[in-house]
Amino acid sequence: MCGFTGFISKSNISGVQQSRSIAARMLETIEHRGPDAGEIWQDPDVQCVMGHRRLSIIDLTPEGAQPMESASGRYIIAYNGEVYNFRQLRRDCENRGVSFRGRSDTEVMLAVIETYGLNQALQKFNGMFAFALWDRRERRLHLARDRMGKKPLYIGWAGKTLVFASELKSLAAHPDFKRELNKDVAALYLRYSCVPAPRCIYQNTWSLAAGQRLSIDLEHLSPGDDLSCAMEAYWNHTEAMNQAQLRKNEQVSDEEAITTFETILGTCVEDRMISDVPLGAFLSGGIDSSAVTALMQSKSIKPVQTYSIGFEEAGFDESVYARKVADHLGTDHHELILRSADALEVIPKLSTIYDEPFADISAIPTYLVCRFARSDVTVALSGDGGDEMLGGYNRHVLGPRLWRKMRGMPKFARSILAGLIRSVPPQQWNRALKNLPQAGTRIHKIADILSKGSERDIYMTLLSTWNQPSDLIAGGANEPVIPLTAPNSGVDELSFAEKMMFWDALCYLPDDILVKVDRASMAVSLEARAPLLDKRIYDHVWSLPERFKIRDGQGKWLLREVLARHVPRDLFERPKQGFAMPVGDWLRGDLREWAEVLLDEKSMQADGIFNAKMVNKIWADHKVGRGNHAERLWTILMFQGWKEKWIG
Repeated sequence: MCGFTGFISKSNISGVQQSRSIAARMLETIEHRGPDAGEIWQDPDVQCVMGHRRLSIIDLTPEGAQPMESASGRYIIAYNGEVYNFRQLRRDCENRGVSFRGRSDTEVMLAVIETYGLNQALQKFNGMFAFALWDRRERRLHLARDRMGKKPLYIGWAGKTLVFASELKSLAAHPDFKRELNKDVAALYLRYSCVPAPRCIYQNTWSLAAGQRLSIDLEHLSPGDDLSCAMEAYWNHTEAMNQAQLRKNEQVSDEEAITTFETILGTCVEDRMISDVPLGAFLSGGIDSSAVTALMQSKSIKPVQTYSIGFEEAGFDESVYARKVADHLGTDHHELILRSADALEVIPKLSTIYDEPFADISAIPTYLVCRFARSDVTVALSGDGGDEMLGGYNRHVLGPRLWRKMRGMPKFARSILAGLIRSVPPQQWNRALKNLPQAGTRIHKIADILSKGSERDIYMTLLSTWNQPSDLIAGGANEPVIPLTAPNSGVDELSFAEKMMFWDALCYLPDDILVKVDRASMAVSLEARAPLLDKRIYDHVWSLPERFKIRDGQGKWLLREVLARHVPRDLFERPKQGFAMPVGDWLRGDLREWAEVLLDEKSMQADGIFNAKMVNKIWADHKVGRGNHAERLWTILMFQGWKEKWIG
């Protein structure tokens, strides 16, 4: 894993030394992504500069250093990630007469691009990646990002210069970059608790969306252009899903489906075990991480290093389950039990780690487990993607049930029922339904969706932290279109549950889950790999009937059955918990003073970003227990912390 940065410009007035100095400053901000080495390359003929920070994983020799030049000298690449099928691609190139200097996948990527051209190369690469490729002959910059969006890539304007980097903080380090807030995108952030690609929190800045590429001709570079208009998909979810659906076999037996899926997932796990540095796995004790760990251990001749964290507060601790799974599989398990104080200590770091507003509270334990694992290993496999691929979220099961019941109720009856639900504070629901985590919040969410009239509206309500975020922006806002809200043709024939899985892959997965994991892991120079997000898994899962994903009111049926071949069911069959944090209690207790400062009404009015009175009302209600507004308040608090750090 690595990080890169760079810029191109028509003019070269800054001079060679000044350009290198700017690149060095930009590169320094992402040293955490690659602490092993740093290099800068500059085109001697035009203003194109690329810098790279290296976290050595495969081919630790100088032959794997970047930015790397192709054999012909035509291409220069700066690249972040791993191409897992690089060995097969290398053999293909060798069969065509290509010779190699080293063993890195970077060199293989360049050879594939030279041999087949960029368009075909992108179709051949299977992995997680973002890269910048400079074509010296054509004087053209190519930027690309992997299909699922595992690795980040930002692009923007710094005056007349086009800048690009693995993280936003690197763009902001360019002296001509203006940190001007985009209030329309701030509304998007409030809705999703993250900033969805291709949008960015700064004006004139974008994030390349998953599965997209951007090619820029230096001669036609036009400063200030909307770069999102030039982005094009080399792969998209709709086409891939529809192609997989054509192969759907309704007659496949349970046993055959389980065996085939286990074989494919096992191959994906094995591909991600290729490393020249110490490797381990995250193990929460849940289905996804347990399945990945089980297959990993089955392919290892020695105990796999596994890592989990737990909390002293019993309601938020799953470490006991991880320990039992580890004991059964025979892994070398490492466990760290934390106090709430350890989690609270991370909060001031979040605005540095996530240099764009980000409000997924599970970022805290994700960072903590990454930091813990990094004490021993450089690479860790995770179970990310299982929920989105195989219907693992509560909404995938409960959403269709609720929709079926709603359609048979008159709208006025739904409104009355919603009012009755809201009349009971979340805390009372929590006490009445002790066995359901966050019962009050979930039941109030049901009240919100009772007035909705379509599957998409229900999904958006379930996904949204704020249902009307523009009301919270001072002066209002217009939420820009993102892939999730653009017309999605080709999904009409899917069931409601499958539509939600499809929509999850458009926004929630790349812009929340994968952003969270990338920044948390790279902050401590750890490479996280997700076998369940392999292209082969995606294609296979979408070719299966829904019954292999959701059955008998439970999601991830297929993954459960694979896991049951390795681990007794009583070790993993329990209600889904996830990385829950008692943020509502924290805001009334240990974090209250910190929150009071960030939510100060006069300061917010002076900033002119949020409707300060609305925020103050919600904050006051939360403090006295008139409602649990922790999730919504957290979006404001994380934004305020980010603004204080990056805008002032």
